[in-house]
Amino acid sequence: MSTLLTASELVAAYSTGEISPVEATEAALRAIEERDGEVNAFCLVDREVALEGAKASETRWREGNPIGWLDGVPTSIKDMFLTSGWPTLRGSTSIDRNQQWDVDSPVTARLRENGLVLLGKTTTPELAWKGVTDSELTGITRNPWDTSLTSGGSSGGSAAAVAAGMGELSVGTDGGGSVRIPAAFCGIVGLKPTHGRIPLYPASPFGPLSHAGPMARSVDDVALLLDVLALPDHRDPAALPPPLSAYREAVRRDVRGLIAAFSPTLGYAHVDPEVAQLVRSAVNALDDAGLRIEESDPGFADPKDAFDVLWSTGAAQWLNTFPPGSEDKVDPGLRRVWEQGKTFSAADYLAATAERAALGILMGEFHTRFDVLITPTVGIPPFEAGHEVPPGSGMSSWPEWTPFTYPFNMTQQPAISVPVGITESGWPVGLQIVGPRHSDDLVLAVAKLVEEIRPVRLSRLALGG
Repeated sequence: MSTLLTASELVAAYSTGEISPVEATEAALRAIEERDGEVNAFCLVDREVALEGAKASETRWREGNPIGWLDGVPTSIKDMFLTSGWPTLRGSTSIDRNQQWDVDSPVTARLRENGLVLLGKTTTPELAWKGVTDSELTGITRNPWDTSLTSGGSSGGSAAAVAAGMGELSVGTDGGGSVRIPAAFCGIVGLKPTHGRIPLYPASPFGPLSHAGPMARSVDDVALLLDVLALPDHRDPAALPPPLSAYREAVRRDVRGLIAAFSPTLGYAHVDPEVAQLVRSAVNALDDAGLRIEESDPGFADPKDAFDVLWSTGAAQWLNTFPPGSEDKVDPGLRRVWEQGKTFSAADYLAATAERAALGILMGEFHTRFDVLITPTVGIPPFEAGHEVPPGSGMSSWPEWTPFTYPFNMTQQPAISVPVGITESGWPVGLQIVGPRHSDDLVLAVAKLVEEIRPVRLSRLALGG
């Protein structure tokens, strides 16, 4: 069977008996064996657990009693989520593997309850701190489209796994773009939902910036996975109540006639000309399809300084709990962020929080005039793997090349990346759709329209050779 079926296609095949969950899981495991040596998307693969889950799912389908819309779909999970029976090392050599691992995060629990097949855990930079994926613990994760390039990050392992056919679905985390950046670089769909839509436990030290997000090869699959994940959990006091309707149905909402603002640069960002052209072409096609496009910037200055305060103080708070001597073991770039975070006072943090709130209010007003905002996801194509910033760019930190993503972590709005084209060099480009808080259904529906008018087929990947 093909390793590039969507989850929706797999489930349809399960219902007719054309494909079984065991066959699908074996195909995913075979893809991991064939491709992960060069891609390095997984830090843990548990063949026995995966096949056990697939066999149980196969029995349920045979008896006509699947326990969810995605029962039996091969899935991975970023190594930031607690997973009973497997260590959660978060890309760090400072976390002791030899301890009791007997708690499931809300994300892991929902996946199990709905019958998804867990293949293993995907790579992350240490503590998910940057926009690429490499660590001393697991090495460099590479882009399946071109393994000399980065997959992006920090959910780069999840994006690479999905793009390379190593499972249909994955769940990542996003504190500054970490779902959307690798989704754009790897040519898949990645959603950062409204803050609190997917419960988190334990609470992230990055606090109000942190989201979990579904990643897949189609918008329909992302919507289905969000239905699974978007249920309350008492361990997250910031969790939202259950959604009022199913995202798998809302994704088909007719959005023609709605008004979308297109901001090519947010008023301050540099964008590679080829990326800019592909995004603008997709936006023009949206306008032709009936979404009313008006070019308009939201009107805020780059909030990077405030983001840096929030990000680095969160990192410092977390790292301060690490064992003595960890300063010499952590990623040198993370250590730099740690030291930066220690320099900020409570007053600095409160000032950054106030700027975050003001940005949220501004975007709230903006969305009284525009239903959604459209931008590039990342202003540049993927660059050489193993570097935090593009070599020779003169940049010093990852937020400098991700100006379109982190502002919407600060505002806690839903934002999705959808592939819209491929550069002449053969690398994917993503378009970002941002909606008002709690409008995850609208964002998914607009993304579905983008997907329909600008399909980007992953079948060009030479899987297995």
